[in-house]
Amino acid sequence: MSQDVNKPVYKELTMMTGKITILDGGMGRELEKRGAPFKQPEWSALAMMVAPESVKEVHKAFIESGASVIKSNSYALVPFHIGEKRFKDQGKALATCAGKTARAAVNETQTGIRIAGSIPPLFGSYRPDLYRSERVVELASPLIEGLRTHVDLWLCETQSLIDEPIRIKSLIDRLDMQKKPFWVSFTLEDSQLNNEPLLRSGESVVDAVKAMVDANVDAILFNCCQPEVISQSIKITFDQLASLGAENIEIGAYANAFEPQSKDATANEGLNELRADLTPSSYLDWARQWIQDGATLIGGCCGIGPEHIAVLSEELA
Repeated sequence: MSQDVNKPVYKELTMMTGKITILDGGMGRELEKRGAPFKQPEWSALAMMVAPESVKEVHKAFIESGASVIKSNSYALVPFHIGEKRFKDQGKALATCAGKTARAAVNETQTGIRIAGSIPPLFGSYRPDLYRSERVVELASPLIEGLRTHVDLWLCETQSLIDEPIRIKSLIDRLDMQKKPFWVSFTLEDSQLNNEPLLRSGESVVDAVKAMVDANVDAILFNCCQPEVISQSIKITFDQLASLGAENIEIGAYANAFEPQSKDATANEGLNELRADLTPSSYLDWARQWIQDGATLIGGCCGIGPEHIAVLSEELA
């Protein structure tokens, strides 16, 4: 059967079955909104360290809004945010706390909610230039070891380049004997929306998809970038998966509410302004487009709160 025949049939089946999974939204900005401890450079890690109850309440808010997958608050538990010494001394313990806090939120609300163990970009958001392959094992191992008994799947998120998630998956395959599903989410260059979508490293989405198929991942997502660039990337991903016979790999999206971030963006130096136009209803419009393009995993990133997730859940789940 040709790719042209496969594509509409696959999309039609996806939409007929209604199997849309709703993810949660952004933890950091919701903590800030609620008055929890929150500042740079620690970002969402500060609440994890000094006020884990506030993290649990945000998890619960997203669950009550209809999310069926929540992410552990381990995104900022890396030296880029908490410093080398604190990471060395407390990294694993903080990751364990993040996993336990997410599990407590699930236990206090409802069953059937899955927890995604968040493995962040180990060297900083939007900073492929800081990537050091020789340190991946050193930095990822404490996070994996701390989270692994508390999570249901792995989410290697906001990845700016291809090599990092491949190395992290290889490490998880060695450290987590339960062989949980492994999702990878890439962040895209979004300062030039009309061009071919690229990872922030400059690598193409096509090459990223091919590499993830070879790595045997369970889902490919796009996050922490503009919704406008995500739609085109989903279409490319859908076509590539069909051509490679890998339609079993799910596609997902969870955009941020930031203004476009340039290549020299410094994610650790201040708070980005949030777009006023990404209301819950307008974000729903984007989610519907992503589903039409082939996505089945839909959520939100920075600035997308429980009010957005509630609308997604009500209209899509």
